[in-house]
Amino acid sequence: MRVLLVHPSALMYSEIFLRLEPLGLERVAAALLADGHDVRLIDLQVSRKAELAGQLTQFRPQAVGFSLNYLANVPEVTDLAKWIKTVLPGCLVFAGGHSVSFVAEHVLAQAEGAIDVVLKGEGETGAPALIAAAADRALAEVPGAVTRAGAGPAPRLVPSLDDHLPARHLGAHRRKYFIGVMDPAASIEFTRGCPWDCSFCSAWTFYGRSYRRLSPAAAAEDMSRIKEPGVFIVDDVAFIKADEGDEIARQLERRRVSKQYYLETRCDVLIRNEEVFRRWRRLGLNYMFLGLEALDEEGLKAFRKRTTPKVNNKALEIARSMGLSVAINIIADPDWDEARFAFVREWAMSVPEIVNITVQTPYPGTETWLTEARRLTTLDYRLFDVQHAVLPTRLPLHRFYEELVKTQTVLARKHLGVAALAKTSGIIARQLLRGQANFARMIWKFDRVYNADRQYAEHLRQARYLLPPPADKPVAAPGRKELFIHAPARRAPAP
Repeated sequence: MRVLLVHPSALMYSEIFLRLEPLGLERVAAALLADGHDVRLIDLQVSRKAELAGQLTQFRPQAVGFSLNYLANVPEVTDLAKWIKTVLPGCLVFAGGHSVSFVAEHVLAQAEGAIDVVLKGEGETGAPALIAAAADRALAEVPGAVTRAGAGPAPRLVPSLDDHLPARHLGAHRRKYFIGVMDPAASIEFTRGCPWDCSFCSAWTFYGRSYRRLSPAAAAEDMSRIKEPGVFIVDDVAFIKADEGDEIARQLERRRVSKQYYLETRCDVLIRNEEVFRRWRRLGLNYMFLGLEALDEEGLKAFRKRTTPKVNNKALEIARSMGLSVAINIIADPDWDEARFAFVREWAMSVPEIVNITVQTPYPGTETWLTEARRLTTLDYRLFDVQHAVLPTRLPLHRFYEELVKTQTVLARKHLGVAALAKTSGIIARQLLRGQANFARMIWKFDRVYNADRQYAEHLRQARYLLPPPADKPVAAPGRKELFIHAPARRAPAP
């Protein structure tokens, strides 16, 4: 079957700081190719809608699958699905991905028949099964499939992450993918899932707190295929198990793979497995992201980070001793006032790390969605991007955005301003000589993208697609397993 896979446009944050290759969609493509299908892929982060229209006219796909990892893309994908149904009425249109797995029935209803199926769970198993079932329209029998007529069995986890390494050759405009100064940059996945259970996160609820990994041989093989000089390791928490990180490093050393690496991890993991991170530093690790989320004990407990300010500070000291460029994230509470924003700015300017600010946002699939969603001030999908306030703010909303943008601007100029350009001018010059301008554009676009008037005005737009309304009454935190998309396998009864 002819299958076209589509990734939607970039979100606000990725307009500036990063634009990552659609790794999940590339793995789904690999699974479909293995089943003998004719597969093409288009990424609207780096391609224009005209290219999508050309694919519909020339390739005439029999099935179109959308990646919906982010809630803010739901309106765009819904409208694209309706348009595709007018161009190719008989085409099977489906959507899958992280965020849509938690609101599948609602998205189907809003699409009014334009989306035939939403696939919950991992696409490498769901998409091939769906295409195989499409011939006799047995869609509702596919594990993880949800249709307007009903839902199939529970989704299945991929048996082995070694299967279906990303079909990167299907992507176009690969030089447009970057993260910070790593321009261009590819992405790679070593592990999937997270054993922690932070209240604001849905990674653990999606995977059922499972934690799986590629074999070191498969990880090294995938890395050796990457042509870009920079690689972002997309694992939610890198190198939870030191021996696995060591073995991947050993195999890369044996293959003489030379890259620059950027990864994310937890502060307690960095402390516990310091030596493996030092080995990766020698291998080419230059950039690290640490999700501190809060600066005080109370905030860390509220997010159930299971760490302390003392642990976080020790991790920062270790990262500094390695000479890493470290980015950290702080979650802005809508209850912050001017004094709290000023405190965060002062603290952020006192440390050498790059500090990012995101806004507390309850997402479907998280505990905070169930406990806080009744307080939401908007259900507009487009505002659920951790850059907009969707809960009541203590400050008037426009004033909140003024303080937020002021804080983001101060922190950005710390690393991207005129004084900092002396450090990055050589990097920019080398990138421009190679025809890479993503990082340079990022610096000059900041004030246009991060703008209090723009962010406030986006609340005033008419919204045609809304998230499902929350419960009217307060809801207690549910049992962990009630939130899982992939339910853990039941053990066989003892004989």
